[in-house]
Amino acid sequence: CVAMCVNDVICAGAKPLVFLDYIACGKNIPEKIAEIVKGVAEGCVQAGCSLVGGETAEHPGMMPEDEYDLAGFTVGVVDKAKILDNSTMQPGDVIIALPSTGVHSNGFSLVRKIFDIDNNPDVLKKTFDGMDKPLGEALLAPTKIYVKPVLAVMDEITVKGVSHITGGGFYENIPRSLKKGCAARIAKADVRTPALFDVMQREGGISEHDMFNTFNMGVGMVLTVAPEDADKAIAILKAHGEDAYRLGTIVESDGVELV
Repeated sequence: CVAMCVNDVICAGAKPLVFLDYIACGKNIPEKIAEIVKGVAEGCVQAGCSLVGGETAEHPGMMPEDEYDLAGFTVGVVDKAKILDNSTMQPGDVIIALPSTGVHSNGFSLVRKIFDIDNNPDVLKKTFDGMDKPLGEALLAPTKIYVKPVLAVMDEITVKGVSHITGGGFYENIPRSLKKGCAARIAKADVRTPALFDVMQREGGISEHDMFNTFNMGVGMVLTVAPEDADKAIAILKAHGEDAYRLGTIVESDGVELV
């Protein structure tokens, strides 16, 4: 919940300042609510923002007692002169990938359908070929929060574009950060895709295009920088614990070209 908000805010070059949450539940079980808020607070620590308030609403009769729904929003700040501007983006610029921790918070309707989780919950205990942990554990990996490493890069070099890869995958998210007339050319072989996505594609019989148009495929965020800044950007990201790598380049066209 926190990650989806703060990772979007940094796409504008802004630093998240505060976060507020809203928890709806069928029955207010204090220990359960405390555990949920603990997770939200940890997300705020990772994002460097403050959890300044929230609301808990009990809905007996509307929601089952053991269910809850969590929402939230963040407010960030950026100097007007430092709002990310892709006007200088040009062919030859380098696209850098920041790895994801898994499917993050998108595509779970398809995930449940692929594995028929509602009717076959035991599949979550299965460890598929190529994976080093059970399916359920892999799917529950928290969405990575990229705020601190990305802001560290922005402090030292000019970042021309940032895309948070969420629902819609590569095809819908990367173009949001591109200048008109610029396209992202990415070699599929260069995408470091975890085994989880290969398992989902195989088990669900999903086309490669649909995989890249639904999931992050192992890339949670991309940054676009000038070629002369690429090595320095990757070094800064690695210093902040991100196993960043060159994903592709900007070419003269529109959209995303997966080759």
